[in-house]
Amino acid sequence: MELIDGNKIAAGIVAELKAAVAALPARKPCIALVRVGEDPASVSYVKRKEQTAAEIGITSRVILPPVAISQAELFALIDQLNADSAIDGILVQSPLPAHLDETAVFRRITPHKDVDGLGTINLGKIAQDDDSGFVGCTPAGIMELLARSGVRLAGRHVVVIGRSLLVGKPVALLAMQKKSWANATVTVCHSQTTGLPALTRQADVLIAAIGRAEFVTADMVKPGAVVIDVGVNRVADASRKNGYRLVGDVHFASVAPLAGKITPVPGGVGPMTVAMLMKNTLKAYRQQHPA
Repeated sequence: MELIDGNKIAAGIVAELKAAVAALPARKPCIALVRVGEDPASVSYVKRKEQTAAEIGITSRVILPPVAISQAELFALIDQLNADSAIDGILVQSPLPAHLDETAVFRRITPHKDVDGLGTINLGKIAQDDDSGFVGCTPAGIMELLARSGVRLAGRHVVVIGRSLLVGKPVALLAMQKKSWANATVTVCHSQTTGLPALTRQADVLIAAIGRAEFVTADMVKPGAVVIDVGVNRVADASRKNGYRLVGDVHFASVAPLAGKITPVPGGVGPMTVAMLMKNTLKAYRQQHPA
């Protein structure tokens, strides 16, 4: 079993981006990070994105609207950011409070600043194999992890557990693209799938993105499979100072001995998501400021 070290791979990408940003002749790229509310995970994620941007040399503007902001008011804020020529990328941190329509908010971001890749135009470009758009940061991070770990997808069977807009749907589309790093046969499973273990046991590459702690067990994995664990779940643990521990969607202890390669949680997909957001921000800057 080989552990896929997301921290190491992400650090390599951050170093590449730092060098690229340092070489830019004009102002540095700028990303607006919009966080509504005080969800602890969101606070942590935005802070990490802010820190990584600073390390690379990307400017970040953290915008904290009141948690009671209306849909119309949030639209007006996004419109201001869309029109601001000093901002290259916009990310609205998910999840949003229940009274806000998250999908509508993602659509409101102008496509050329949609560095989280969740708007209609950029999702559509994935389906069209169009590289001019922005790929969602977690799906892009998964594909980068596989590529930099020497995992070739062509002709192999990829099984995705989960059909979310954030991960499942876009990563399935990416894996089946007519590209040298893709060309996989893809099966997408979800909460209504029958005979799930029989399907997951067929996977050469298993991507677990279902949001259920340690859901994937050893009996669901083919020996030698590559296992990508996207889940981040908090499980109560009285022995920890904070009262919980982080686990993935895969039962690591039982699955790891079977797997050919596997990502840990934490330290697998998570660091890649932030690195790919910064890569998208640099791409947005370059598209808006061609040399």
